[in-house]
Amino acid sequence: MDLVQLAPSVYACLQEDRGLGCSNSGLVSRAGGLVVDTFWDLPHTRELVATYARVTDEPARRVVNTHHNGDHCWGNQLFRDAEIIGHRACAAAFGHDAAPAMLQGMKALAGGDDPALAAFAAALAPWDFRGIELTPPTTVLDDRLDLDLDGIAVELLYVGPAHTAGDVIVHLPAQRIVFTGDVLFRRCTPIGWEGTYAKWIEALDRVIALAPDVVVPGHGPICGVEGPREMKAYLEYVRGESRRFFAAGLSTLDAAKRLDLGPYARWTEPERLLFNVERAYREFRGEPFDAPIDAMAIFRGMHELRAALRPAAA
Repeated sequence: MDLVQLAPSVYACLQEDRGLGCSNSGLVSRAGGLVVDTFWDLPHTRELVATYARVTDEPARRVVNTHHNGDHCWGNQLFRDAEIIGHRACAAAFGHDAAPAMLQGMKALAGGDDPALAAFAAALAPWDFRGIELTPPTTVLDDRLDLDLDGIAVELLYVGPAHTAGDVIVHLPAQRIVFTGDVLFRRCTPIGWEGTYAKWIEALDRVIALAPDVVVPGHGPICGVEGPREMKAYLEYVRGESRRFFAAGLSTLDAAKRLDLGPYARWTEPERLLFNVERAYREFRGEPFDAPIDAMAIFRGMHELRAALRPAAA
């Protein structure tokens, strides 16, 4: 983990993008402290706590969850005495995804006969999901919540449904810093769970309009506004190409195989493209943004797509 000071009393804790689950966190070390997102398991979150202890004397009194995906909140229990803050939809979605025990059990499938499941299990190998107790937000917001941390203004702004239904960004206007959660993936391919292309692009436009000097993405390296601009261009391109393939009657997997990723092929996990084509097709069919999806079927398709994309990414 890399601790980076962004401004006086403001830090980011970055995990190197090694694939599934390698998310980022933030800290404002004033007025008892505020942490932006915890990590996917308890060992990594304990390391996060130890990392922040280098620059603050006591555990943070507040934790903001930018959304409900486990790699941003399954370490909440280690801040047991803290106020946990999130959007109402984030709190409601706790427990709806695959349970920690299920993911821990899937790790045993590494090296098994099913190559797609074995690959997914191998991606889970760095994580230890034992002992996790889901700890949802205790304070919920709808549109925004403003905090004053001993002179540092913090704006919690709802921008969903984009990546998920409950996306919140954390804006420090005086410091010109935004923590985006998974509204922004930087140099790694995004996945959208619930939401629409239009709302996700609108959320990225909102980040850009804040004119930050520093943007801390949910995954990947720190950037400026070039990060959300580039990801917006990716989403617009994939949606446009998906519409063309949808009109031609191609399946989502065939469309993803034919879609020329150009410079985006160099982003990590380019096979996540299939998730984004699937989202576009659901929109073209007029399905609700939160319609259930068969995530495992898409992961199987991603395994096949990975092999097809490898030459382009080389």
